Amino acid sequence: MSKSVTVVGLGYVGLPVACLCAEKGHRVFGLDVNKEKVELVNRNKSPIEDEHVSQKLRNVKIHATANAAECIPNSEVVIVCVPTPIDRTNAPDLTELMEAVSSISKLIKQNALLVIESTIYPGTIEEVVAPILKKQKFDAYKNDVFVAHCPERIDPGNKKWTIESLPRVVGGLTKEATKKAAEFYRSIIDAEVIELSSVKAAEATKIMENTFRDVNIAFVNEMARSFDKAGIDIIEVIRGASTKPFAFMPHYPGAGVGGHCIPIDPYYLIEKAKQIGFNHKFLSLAREINNKMPEYTVELLENELKKLKKSLKGAKVGVLGLAYKADVDDLRESPSLEIINILKAKGTDVFVFDSHAKEGTNVKNLDELLNKSDCIILATDHNEFRNMDISLLKKHKILAVIDGRNCLDKEKIKSMGILYHGIGRS
Repeated sequence: MSKSVTVVGLGYVGLPVACLCAEKGHRVFGLDVNKEKVELVNRNKSPIEDEHVSQKLRNVKIHATANAAECIPNSEVVIVCVPTPIDRTNAPDLTELMEAVSSISKLIKQNALLVIESTIYPGTIEEVVAPILKKQKFDAYKNDVFVAHCPERIDPGNKKWTIESLPRVVGGLTKEATKKAAEFYRSIIDAEVIELSSVKAAEATKIMENTFRDVNIAFVNEMARSFDKAGIDIIEVIRGASTKPFAFMPHYPGAGVGGHCIPIDPYYLIEKAKQIGFNHKFLSLAREINNKMPEYTVELLENELKKLKKSLKGAKVGVLGLAYKADVDDLRESPSLEIINILKAKGTDVFVFDSHAKEGTNVKNLDELLNKSDCIILATDHNEFRNMDISLLKKHKILAVIDGRNCLDKEKIKSMGILYHGIGRS
């Protein structure tokens, strides 16, 4: 049955959700404080680089607005997809979530379904969301408003696992809220919707998923640094280990971990655990290892230049890629930004190119970057970099290549007399 739905936050999570709801026949409002985003969505144009979303926006109608009073009072379902970052001390910053819920609480109608998709630590719904609603005389424990958490699952640029095909989990403050949320999500996705026994279990699910990835990436990054000293190619070892049909899941090393999930979510669990008297040593170490990878990547270049009796100071370095992952324009927590900052602090002339994330690019194209650079660091494995004509490196007299994503042809580069070093492969 068609419902009136408001999606709060039209970013990398909220906009795909809004498109999906509209596609499934619901009447959809998109609420965002960014008026430029609102204007673009109302013109059926995507404010984010996502081919899947852009295509859907051409065929559905979303009424976008910056005014909560236009949509919240008329909505049976309100889905919150606002950012939940960390502050400078790595503590969870729930400011945007609290502001969103506060605004919603003043306008939401009785018995509406309120779903938080934003990533939060276990206990947030009970300790933060429910009390804000209570101030407006809504008792979520008595289903004045049905409150649930359905942690977002989305992988920008992934054509196989889209928002429609990914299974979801839901947990509500009450059993009725859980069922109501599950029924709604079953109306919009083509995958299984799992009902968990509590809202805390749902909150912990997303944190655990991304912390699992962070720990495994840290493990393989540490192995890469170890194998590098031993003269072992980490990619070859991973390929060998992957032949085991059970108990091994390949993860790959790189110049750093980016995005709004893996570098952020573990801190939500680490900090919350401290409050209840538990110290996550393992998770903290994984964060430390992964946070040091941009610095390690620059050190690799420094070492290669020493072989040429050159230093980073005054060197002309081209950085390929700004986005945190291939073929998207998302700069959130991108290790490339840290690599650039480190290079500049060492007195390097830095040239940057990314055709997806143009803000921060200071050359017109790849050819200009190579022409101005003595050496390059590949920080993002966009297809155009993966598939570039390697002979261009020789043509532009590139002296050294640091392959931060292990995606270039190592042997071909070395055969041209160019120094090559990947992450765990030389």
